[in-house]
Parts: sequence; structure tokens; C-alpha cells
Amino acid sequence: MMSLRGQLLRFLEEDLGWGDITSDLLIPEDVIGKGTVVTKESGMMCGCDEAKGLAELVGLDVKFIKKDGESFEKGEALLELMGSIRKVLSIERVLLNLIAHMCGVATHTRRVVEKVRQVNPRVRVAATRKTLPGLRFFEKKAVKVGGGDTHRYDLSSMVLIKDNHIAVIGDVRLAVEMAKKLASFAVKVEVEVSSVRDALEAARAGADIIMLDNMEPPEIKEVVRMLEATGLRERVLLEASGGITEENVVDYATTGVDIISIGEITHSARSIDISLEVKPIV
Repeated sequence: MMSLRGQLLRFLEEDLGWGDITSDLLIPEDVIGKGTVVTKESGMMCGCDEAKGLAELVGLDVKFIKKDGESFEKGEALLELMGSIRKVLSIERVLLNLIAHMCGVATHTRRVVEKVRQVNPRVRVAATRKTLPGLRFFEKKAVKVGGGDTHRYDLSSMVLIKDNHIAVIGDVRLAVEMAKKLASFAVKVEVEVSSVRDALEAARAGADIIMLDNMEPPEIKEVVRMLEATGLRERVLLEASGGITEENVVDYATTGVDIISIGEITHSARSIDISLEVKPIV
């Protein structure tokens, strides 16, 4: 896995090309100043390590006015960059794009988490792997800053038996039993099901987590009821997933599940509107 520094360097190389010809032509190399990142709307701060990393790559100093997880209002400053104006402008777009996106994911996640906590503080809101290639680390980090759970980072994080695995194996119970037998004791086994019957079979087979995929709240409640009636409920964690949005998440939070995974908080989070204001120091 590429280091944070390596990823940030790759982002800068993509934007800089052979150099910022506009700034090089118009701004003398020795002009020193300050760049202030200002927000144009309210939200939650996220991306301090990333901003610091970008600043360090080009030799700028950075001062944070807001820390990760802190709320901000329209018009507030988030951070300041000090040093060469040329260098400030060289990282401007990468810095703003990344922080705006991370703040947007954290802000969206926090809204969803707060809605869930109002009805059931025990339920975790989790991300999915529906992230943009190259941005997963940053999006998952923003979910965590917003109070959500990162879920698995990649395919090696845990066993998650999905519908296509079952289509090949042919049976939910057999797939779970195979995974439990072959996987290390240190690895949790989760299985995706779409019916009450398969949920019961997965629990009987020893699944650690059961993902209730694209089930409506009434059907999820029936799964919970049946697992309780058969004495299996305490053996498993239940995760609701599929078709869940900020608008209907409360309905799922009252079903009795332990986890609600929601792709919307990463793939559909709107970036926070921020800008950079630069002033030379005379």
C-alpha cells in the first residue's frame, strides 16, 4: 500500500505537470505570503494530516485553526499556509479538492450518525467499499472522523461471502461452513443473505456477522424475531445494507440490527465549498 506521502506526491504530480507556468511568469520567486483556507458553508473539519503532508512536500509551514472532527460555520478559516506564494499556489487545487471532499464525507457521515443515535445509540453506521479508486483511505478516514465505522478496508480484511460466491458454491450454509473451516480463527466470517430462511441457515452454520441485503425494515424485524425465537440472536451481529439513505436510515435503526452500512456517505457525499485566499507579506 502506498504511503500517505507517496499518494499526496502522486496527486501533486498529476496537477503540476511540468510546473505552474502562470505563477512562474507572474510572481517573483522571492515573494512570501500567507494562504488562508476559508469555508463558504458549515460542516466538519477533516484532512489535517493531508494538508500538513502537502505543505511539507513543498516546504510550507501550516497552522490549523480547526482540527479534525471540529465543526465550523460559514466564513470561518480552517487553516493557514505560510511561505512562498508560488508554492502556496502550486498546491492550492489539490489541497482544496482533497479537504473539501474529506470534509464533505465527514459532515455527511456525522448527520447520518446523529440521526441513528437519536433512536438507537447502540447501532453503528458503517461505510462500504463503494469508494473512488485511489481515495479509499481518505474517504474511510473521513467516515471515522464523522463518527462512523470504516468497515473492511479491502478484500483481505475479512471473509465476506456475497451473492456471487453463493451462486458458485450453491448453498449459504455450505459456504459459511467452508469459510469457518478454512479461514484462520482470527478472521471473522460475514455472509450476505436476502431472506429470513438464509439468515437462519447462516446463523446455524456459525456466521459471525449476517448482512441483510436489500431487505425492507419489516423483513429485517422478522429476521430478528426468528433468531431470538431460535436462540441464535446473541451469536451473531446483524448488518443492514442496500438501499439505505440519509432519508430512511432511521427506519432501519429501529429494526434491531447492530450495524447499518451505507454507501451514500462515501460515493454521494457532497464536497464542502471552501476557497483559498492569498495575501503577500510586504
